[in-house]
Amino acid sequence: MNVNLPIWIPDEQTVQTSAMKGFRDWCSYEHRIKLDDHSAFHDWSVEDMGDFWRAVWNYCDVIGEPGPRSLINGSDMLAARFFPEGRLNFARNLLRAGGDTEALVFRGEDKVEYRWSWDHLKRVVSQVQQALRSIGVKQGDRIAAMLPNLPETVACMLAATSIGAVWSSCSPDFGVQGVVDRFGQIEPSLFIACDAYWYAGKKLDVAAKVRAVAAELGCPSVIVHYAGDAHALAASIEGARTLEDFVGPWQPTDVEYLELPFSHPLYILFSSGTTGVPKCIVHSAGGTLLQHLKEHRFHSDIRKGDRVFYFTTCGWMMWNWLVSALASNATLLLYDGSPFHPDEQALWSYVEAEGVTFFGTSAKYLDSLRKSAGAPPRNRDLKALRFVASTGSPLSRDSFEYVYREIKADVQLSSMSGGTDIVSCFVLGDPTREVWRGEITGPGLGMAVDVWSDEGRPLRGQKGELVCTKPFPSMPLGFWNDPDRNRFTAAYFEKYGSVWNQGDLAEWTAHGGIVIHGRSDATLNPGGVRIGTAEIYNQVEQLDEVQEALCVGQQFSDDVRIVLFVRLREGIRLDPDLEQKVRKRIREGASPRHVPAKIVQVSDIPRTKSGKIVELAVREVIHGRPVKNIEVLANPEALGQYANLSELAS
Repeated sequence: MNVNLPIWIPDEQTVQTSAMKGFRDWCSYEHRIKLDDHSAFHDWSVEDMGDFWRAVWNYCDVIGEPGPRSLINGSDMLAARFFPEGRLNFARNLLRAGGDTEALVFRGEDKVEYRWSWDHLKRVVSQVQQALRSIGVKQGDRIAAMLPNLPETVACMLAATSIGAVWSSCSPDFGVQGVVDRFGQIEPSLFIACDAYWYAGKKLDVAAKVRAVAAELGCPSVIVHYAGDAHALAASIEGARTLEDFVGPWQPTDVEYLELPFSHPLYILFSSGTTGVPKCIVHSAGGTLLQHLKEHRFHSDIRKGDRVFYFTTCGWMMWNWLVSALASNATLLLYDGSPFHPDEQALWSYVEAEGVTFFGTSAKYLDSLRKSAGAPPRNRDLKALRFVASTGSPLSRDSFEYVYREIKADVQLSSMSGGTDIVSCFVLGDPTREVWRGEITGPGLGMAVDVWSDEGRPLRGQKGELVCTKPFPSMPLGFWNDPDRNRFTAAYFEKYGSVWNQGDLAEWTAHGGIVIHGRSDATLNPGGVRIGTAEIYNQVEQLDEVQEALCVGQQFSDDVRIVLFVRLREGIRLDPDLEQKVRKRIREGASPRHVPAKIVQVSDIPRTKSGKIVELAVREVIHGRPVKNIEVLANPEALGQYANLSELAS
């Protein structure tokens, strides 16, 4: 491969038949403006925001009434409001299709598999909706769910949002305190949980956890049967019922939809909580719908009848992103459990069997696949697959090459970056543009993304803060229990005033793309030089001996030095030769300034439930400071080995 050329270029047919090109041509005609290329299209989308977002509404046939005004107070991000008179219902837009074709396909590892048609999904939504109303759930009430990625989870969310209730979810692998820290803040009217779940072939019982959380929340509970005994668990909790009993009295009928303001609360998502109690981020129905329609149809080229898969849990924003693909009349392919059970082909056998057209996952999964000795996915029949998406952390250049070499040569690869904060993306792919190794293709339409210095100066060819200088519909409404928006303002607007600061260290490329170098709060500053952690990972994780790595800055001798922790392949030890190999790779691939002062072998690297490594937690531990909300970690025991490392004292 010639690394100085794009790794993938769309052919002319792909460009001409893409929804991105069709939408651009439509906007050009409707608004009598010349939009000859994507650059001109993006410029117009951020200069005439009101016209652009109304165009998204109209072109995507949003069901609802937009009202006369598209945007007010557009020059002030904190005061801006999109479609202030607009009204819609989120669930109605996701349930626009019907019939006996598949809406949801589910696979729980190799244990469970079933399918729901559009009509069946609507029948279940109708029953849950009636049951919710029967216990007094109303507009604005919160529904909290600790569930696997099941069809029942989707149905309960749609039923809740159809009547204007606010949905919030996490996965059943969270600890009791982690769940209570989240749901306890929002005071739900109903708690929905499962009886057990499968992971790596093992049935994990959650009965004791569900009982403890239900007691803390003090609201009615509904137990969804999956892998355990739902009736026994419900009987052990005062006032609890199984989902079967909850909906049993109600016959399916047409789903009723409450028309609500564009800015009505839809979801409450939570920050990772590794530095304090998780922030409760409130997202609007209209903003979420418009943003996801734009990202799905134009940036991801999702079409009616497509089969869309994203490996996610219900505790990661990508679940919310995935579910919205129903609004594009796509079939959702749901999966719960380990992506490597019963073997490394688990997800790819699913992709092949179901004719998946869009495959989404985390960068860590692709990196793990790249380093495995298993058969590559290209040995499968992947003829239907058109699009591969990756997010969660920066995707390395090696992983870009792996996708095209070992998954499929003719596929659009979209590295995406956004966050729970906006339940969507700032930067992502584009089916009409080429893909370059190690780069995110560019900003999303309607997103005035830039890279700024600490002083607020736009940067080109230098690392800086990823910002958004103009409002966008999926900006959160605020944080729960933050009536003056003081915490919300401090989180995103403290540094630059009326400009959104995402907290990512980023850099423009020569191709108009973006490279994310890691989180700003994890940026390394040895000798005052700003270094993104991803720059180091992209080098060291290319070595066959290294499974994964984590680096932090350690206060030492009145300065900051880089400490690199490495998890090596089984049976390999960090000897002087390997240490020198690591340093050489980093020096030649990045720069001498990136070379760590210390390299330490560890047996595990701590990560959140969604797979993100937690650099800040390790930094706190090695400095002898407590780590808050340790229950948000998937493997909290991993932190123990970092506490008293003798190598860090010299």
